[in-house]
Amino acid sequence: MKKILVSECLFGGRTVRYDAVDVPCEHPQFLKWKEEGRLVPVCPEVFGGLPTPRPDSQRREGRVYTGSGIDVTAEYRKGAEEALRLAGEHEVVCAIMKEYSPSCGSKMIYDGSFAGKKIPGNGLAAEMLKAAGFVVFDENEIDEAAKLLAASL
Repeated sequence: MKKILVSECLFGGRTVRYDAVDVPCEHPQFLKWKEEGRLVPVCPEVFGGLPTPRPDSQRREGRVYTGSGIDVTAEYRKGAEEALRLAGEHEVVCAIMKEYSPSCGSKMIYDGSFAGKKIPGNGLAAEMLKAAGFVVFDENEIDEAAKLLAASL
């Protein structure tokens, strides 16, 4: 069965987001894939050893920092490497990741100022997945992911 890597906060069922708020994806196609067992949930931050809840973090100049200035790049990198490993192990067709996340954002991320400003960019895990050749969609691109999956069947 062809599979899709997904941000665990979109998958639901376990609280993993930094603010401990659930944001499960309710798109009918996503829910169908979930029921079929087609989704591989990952949370790079948790994989990297960070707790839930945890301080908000943002990327700045290629690194990841908390709002108080603590460099958590090593934890984010470790988690991103595990997400990449799982993508390869499960031979996923693509990934659907949570936009704006310092790990999973695939088009836009926060600018690192903690002032709410978004800029074009990738989270660390999305960046590694793309560099390895995986297509990364955000939670608003389920239909595009469905087309890619259908083309791979």
